[in-house]
Amino acid sequence: MPHFDTALRGYTSKRIEEVESADILIGIPCYNNETSIEHVIQMVTHGLNNHYKDRRSVILIADGGSTDDTREVAKEFQIKPWQEKIVSIYRGAGGKGTALRSVFEAAQRLHVKVCAVVDSDLRSITSDWVKYLLDPVLEKGYQYVSPVYMRHKYDGTITNNIVYNLTRALYGKRIRQPIGGDFAFSAEVAKFYVDQDVWETDVARFGIDIWMSTSAITNNFKICQANLGVKVHDVKDPSAHLGPMFRQVLWTLFYLMEVYEGYWKGVDGSTPVETFGVEGYAEPEPVRVNLDALVENFKIGYQHFGVLWKKIFSESCFVELERAASLESAKFIFPMESWVCILYELAATYHAWSKDRYKLIELVAPLYYGRVGSFVNETKDMNSAQAEDLVEEQAQYFEEQKGFLRKVWAEKGKNSAS
Repeated sequence: MPHFDTALRGYTSKRIEEVESADILIGIPCYNNETSIEHVIQMVTHGLNNHYKDRRSVILIADGGSTDDTREVAKEFQIKPWQEKIVSIYRGAGGKGTALRSVFEAAQRLHVKVCAVVDSDLRSITSDWVKYLLDPVLEKGYQYVSPVYMRHKYDGTITNNIVYNLTRALYGKRIRQPIGGDFAFSAEVAKFYVDQDVWETDVARFGIDIWMSTSAITNNFKICQANLGVKVHDVKDPSAHLGPMFRQVLWTLFYLMEVYEGYWKGVDGSTPVETFGVEGYAEPEPVRVNLDALVENFKIGYQHFGVLWKKIFSESCFVELERAASLESAKFIFPMESWVCILYELAATYHAWSKDRYKLIELVAPLYYGRVGSFVNETKDMNSAQAEDLVEEQAQYFEEQKGFLRKVWAEKGKNSAS
């Protein structure tokens, strides 16, 4: 892969030079989003107009080389005349990480006070999102603003069953959506990100959101959350579309556990972070999941990889997997206690694994389907607010079992060294 010392092409750099400086930068990373990009830009330009008319603002569309009309739609959409818009194609490895690198660089070159990033497939973004994200940095001295959404109980299954639990238990901050996609940060944080040596790695291709959140916590930036209300985006059925994302996110989480091992080993318990933004509750749009397909994916995984799972996991964990593999869909339960044990043993196995780590993560993707299938059964009579209580209970259990993680991490590390 060629080495790029910047994600900004010459044309984009020239446009940034023409603008010279700004107070606010809003980045919109996109790839083939011609049907949704106009609405997102419209809400951003309205939000900047409603709340920050007296500030110099730039909207940067960071495109990954879309093959549809995303860039044309973005160029043609008229923003307020006192705002600037730059439509660019970033340079470097394909993926959201490189798009964000271009946004961080632009923030630095424009000497902005605050930068926010919003996803390009959002149908529920409102003009107030701009204020909810930017205000904590501009008015309250926060350096990193993470989103909180009201999501349907079956939206965000990777966050609910993996990312929230591990981030909270490892690093001690209750950041509810560490891979949320819509966030804000200060100039210092933008500079910190630009200076990190990750832009030629897999983090830049697909692990960027969790890398940013983890880096913000472990480098002691001042963090808060913005409640943005209901999130409606292009939702994916976990049984059909989320396998690649599971592998990418889990790989990055485990990679970061090694980078920040000295930090997380010293953390016990967790603390809430201050939350601003929308108050009250609204039930989100339903998300359809195919329970039979989830359970079937788990069972096929058990048939193919059961022998290997037996080697990776402790006997008590494997017995639960064996039991779950014999259950029909309607009665399928893969308990929270077993799931915690499995994720912690898996993290320790990854740590000690000298062979292809991607292969290891691939072997265990069916376990994620099993846990989601179980979650669907456990919450079938609950609304999304009630299901949220179960997510919290699970996160608490991850915290309580952290001693077990330390133990298996040390044991498996020792065995691999001997």
